[in-house]
Amino acid sequence: MAASLLLPSPFFNNCGISKGCLHHIQSGYFHKGLTFFSGCLPKKNSSIFMVPVRAFALCCYASRTFASVGSLDTDVAGRESHVSNSNNFQTRSVTSFQHSSDKLDGMKDFERELQELFDEVKMMIMMGNQNDAIDLLQANYEAVKERMNAGVRGIEEAATIDIIALGYMAIGDVKFVNALLDMLNEVVDSLKDDEPLLDSVLVHMGSMYSTLGKFEKSMSAYRRAIGNMEHIYGKNSVFLITPILGMAKVLGSIGRTSKAVEFYHRAISLLESSRGAESEDLVVPLFGVGSLLLKEGKPVEAESPFLRIFNIYKKLYGENDGRVGLAMCSLAHVKCAVGDANEAISLYRKALQVITTSNYMALDDSIMEKMRIDLAELLHAVGRGKEGRELLEQCLMITEKYKGKEDPSSATHLINLATSHSRSKNYVEAERLLRTSLEIMGRTVGPDDQSITFPMLHLAVTLYHLKRDEEAEQLALEALHIREKAFGKDSLPVAEALDCLVSIQTRLKKDDEELLEQLTRVLSIQEREFGPEGEEVMITLKKVVFYLDKLGRKNEIFPLQKRLSALGMKFKQRIQH
Repeated sequence: MAASLLLPSPFFNNCGISKGCLHHIQSGYFHKGLTFFSGCLPKKNSSIFMVPVRAFALCCYASRTFASVGSLDTDVAGRESHVSNSNNFQTRSVTSFQHSSDKLDGMKDFERELQELFDEVKMMIMMGNQNDAIDLLQANYEAVKERMNAGVRGIEEAATIDIIALGYMAIGDVKFVNALLDMLNEVVDSLKDDEPLLDSVLVHMGSMYSTLGKFEKSMSAYRRAIGNMEHIYGKNSVFLITPILGMAKVLGSIGRTSKAVEFYHRAISLLESSRGAESEDLVVPLFGVGSLLLKEGKPVEAESPFLRIFNIYKKLYGENDGRVGLAMCSLAHVKCAVGDANEAISLYRKALQVITTSNYMALDDSIMEKMRIDLAELLHAVGRGKEGRELLEQCLMITEKYKGKEDPSSATHLINLATSHSRSKNYVEAERLLRTSLEIMGRTVGPDDQSITFPMLHLAVTLYHLKRDEEAEQLALEALHIREKAFGKDSLPVAEALDCLVSIQTRLKKDDEELLEQLTRVLSIQEREFGPEGEEVMITLKKVVFYLDKLGRKNEIFPLQKRLSALGMKFKQRIQH
């Protein structure tokens, strides 16, 4: 099944709704611009390609030595495999830590049991035996709950709950993970900071809370872990890297960019002093800094960390290694952000060549696909549409070869090609491609799935360009009804379909009162979703004013015109800034 399509991106060309109102009505569906999509998901910005890294994986359990083990909640690439091993499955649980004459040896035994549980659950998930993994996790949950009900709430219980929570996180049972974290918090809050394993538990908690979007709790866990480690190992210990990177990621997620950059730089400094200025481990914090600086509109500053990543990989693996190619993509994004389109295009082309010739990725890899699409978008933006279209055709051919012509992702590439042809005013070919896309999606996701409304609205606009307004209107109406049913009548996808419909019906000379009513409905949704000062709101306000004037309702126009004037000034200042 195709990925859900929530919002079509406004990439259609200008079209004359009517000469008399062209300057008054600029539909969100009929304005200049171009955006292509990958994986059946609309995207508003070109993606930054994450270079491969040896991530600072969350250790499962390694007490104060922090031996690196792949994180269960992020390393489940084999979950799609359905090889069953249930016949060999035996339920077992981690036993409570038994104090011995040598407590340290006993704790190591307990750590080993936790590691075995972690590895077993991870392997079950990777092999597709999710039910067996759940049975094993549930058995351990019942055991630890029984101990806690008996009043035993030590580090052993906390560590066991932590492993169980990581397991359910990998499975995707978010509701139960929340309950387990609440349970874990009760235990952790009562523990002293010098408890063995506590730092590992806190780091895992920080990661899980971050994944769940509970950023304050995530920062609290990371903060305590950092404080504990600083007290024991000192502020310059490499053991601090994992929680520092976790804290930086959370701070970046909540918009505290400056503070996040500080944490990334601290991680960089620690790694440089302990592992050297050319260590591959530096890639993680360098990428974090670069990405945040780009997000903040500081591409000149972002270039330095991305260039360091490029040089690190080039020195370690040679200039023809696929990792070097991926690093070039990040540099291409920077060049694009500073306005050097030609250099960005050159870097993208080199990156694709390096990755392809090195066989670092399969031709149909999703990252490779996104690279081609981003390059195609850039080529179109600088007026080299023919070159961009060749890349889009390549994407389609690769998808058809490896996944078949009926795969939903083929529909996405057909839409992208149609977009390109529309840009070149070749609407006949665009119509053919869009109808093929609709046929594929009709067979794969069904005629009433909300995702089909995306090519449907594209086709409506194309038919509008071909002066086939009645057909265009019927498609827009159908898309509107599907979205109303899927998302509710006051949703943003519905507003976008309405906006498209109004533009078509304007040229069909539909009743002005009805058109004004529909625009008022669009405005209400946009104000709620984008705020009263959004650009989309300003565009729709212009349309509302036009129809109020046309209907002679002069007394309602003046306050809207004042509002439009204020919005125009604010938007102009924002653009200049």
